[in-house]
Amino acid sequence: MLELYNQIQEACSVIQAKWDRTPHAGIILGTGLGNLASDIETEAVFDYEEIPHFLKSTATSHRGRLVCGTLSGLPVIAMEGRHHMYEGYSLKQVTLPVRVFKALGAELLIASNAVGGMNPYLQTGDIVVVDDHINLMGDNPLIGINDDRLGPRFPDMSAPYDQKLGDAALEIARADNFRAQKGVFVAIAGPNLETRAEYRFLRMIGADIVGMSTVPEVLVAVHAGLRTVALSVVTDMCLPDALKPANVEEIIAIANEAEPHLRSIVRGLLKREAETVA
Repeated sequence: MLELYNQIQEACSVIQAKWDRTPHAGIILGTGLGNLASDIETEAVFDYEEIPHFLKSTATSHRGRLVCGTLSGLPVIAMEGRHHMYEGYSLKQVTLPVRVFKALGAELLIASNAVGGMNPYLQTGDIVVVDDHINLMGDNPLIGINDDRLGPRFPDMSAPYDQKLGDAALEIARADNFRAQKGVFVAIAGPNLETRAEYRFLRMIGADIVGMSTVPEVLVAVHAGLRTVALSVVTDMCLPDALKPANVEEIIAIANEAEPHLRSIVRGLLKREAETVA
């Protein structure tokens, strides 16, 4: 972990050379959800390859750009596409952008993703506001010699997701008349989806939704001292007794259809943030 500090500074220097504002929030846009970046009043754009130590995104539907600008009256910096452990990257590499957000001055992390739904009360297209998580990825981005400049050795995980932001997200969904509820996210390494037996196990240990991302970023966000909210779009149902083969095109299409709801929540949360900092 000791090599990260210099890498963060090098990445920040390139970004600040073209965009010298302090972001209030860093936003990570997951599968099928990248169009939210079009809502941003763009002031600077970087391909990931332009930024030192940022990785190339190889995931389907992930564009691989960093967009800087204003959204709902606040300066923000957004990733159009994230990186994943299943792409062959280490979790320290995957989560470097979160540390860059923090070093640039961000106070808040908003992460989105596409997930499989295991709670039978969920439906495809639903928004789940992550209330807690289970890490079954077999790795952790905080492993290694701790750099106290980046965060504490043993970060507390009693409340990794900001409860006030989560409650506000549900209020926004109710006001706009679409389905949203809180749930527990379980992260697995991927890239394969789970077997029927694995879905039963994941549901049995308390998970409502399953995905291949987000938890590493949240671990680093907590380590760095960022408030965090994570929003999941249920793109397929993972009910072991009625399991259908996964179709990536359908998953992306459902994520795209649900994107207006995600945008509504993100814009609403940032509007409330803007009112508090005004």
